[in-house]
Amino acid sequence: MREPTDPLRQTPATAAHASPNAVQNSEPLNKTLRNIGIAAGAGVFLALVGAMGMDSLPLTTRLLYWVPLMVGGSGVAHIITIAMGRFPRLSENPWVFGALLSSALTLPITLIVWLYTTWMVGTDLNWRVIPQITGSVFIICVAMTAIMILVNWPGRVTHAPPAGAPVPSIRFMERLPPKLRGAVIYAVSSEDHYLRLHTSKGSDLILMRLSDAIGELEGLEGAQTHRSWWVAKDAVESSRRDGDKMVLVLKGGVEAPVSRPNVRPLREAGWF
Repeated sequence: MREPTDPLRQTPATAAHASPNAVQNSEPLNKTLRNIGIAAGAGVFLALVGAMGMDSLPLTTRLLYWVPLMVGGSGVAHIITIAMGRFPRLSENPWVFGALLSSALTLPITLIVWLYTTWMVGTDLNWRVIPQITGSVFIICVAMTAIMILVNWPGRVTHAPPAGAPVPSIRFMERLPPKLRGAVIYAVSSEDHYLRLHTSKGSDLILMRLSDAIGELEGLEGAQTHRSWWVAKDAVESSRRDGDKMVLVLKGGVEAPVSRPNVRPLREAGWF
């Protein structure tokens, strides 16, 4: 996702039912509200199960404890994520990023939990309980970070070689069924344990995981637009909105969905 496509591929504002600027400006707010909603939902769940030995307290007290605590924790995570974003290499692997983020969150949130519990429950907590709190906080941080990554992290990107560089051998091309040999790949989509290949010569199924296929598609300019779709950039003819969802219209009439975390990166890369 390095070079913009031909401006003629851009979808008119009327087709998207909103101006590009309005849609783009709403994305950060929608993402923030979505993350707050996830954190609040996690707080409700922890209150219902009586996490950290609070099952003897009234449900109302547990809700007033866990929901603000989880929402506040998401705010701390947001600040630390921005700080970590200053080091782009940390973001190359989402799970390495998640492990570092969980570790960075554990100490400040442990302190917040300790102070908030003292104030909320009215119990003087001894410093000796901090190791126990730290373990519980770390587990919650890992779980919440994993959820946020799955919800918000953009899909993987593959790149074509720079202009003038030798054309690499695309490993995935060797997997094409005989009837599709020599075809141009438009997209690859998951169907249960199979992948459907959308090409200039039609479509067919092969047995393979999408994550492995994306690794072998390196050398073609494309992106994972959705958890179950990889799309070649040159195959995109137009885009449209289907309600609050973005859809890419490909050569041959195939339509590929774009998940919310991928809308902004693809727009900035000139896909639509």
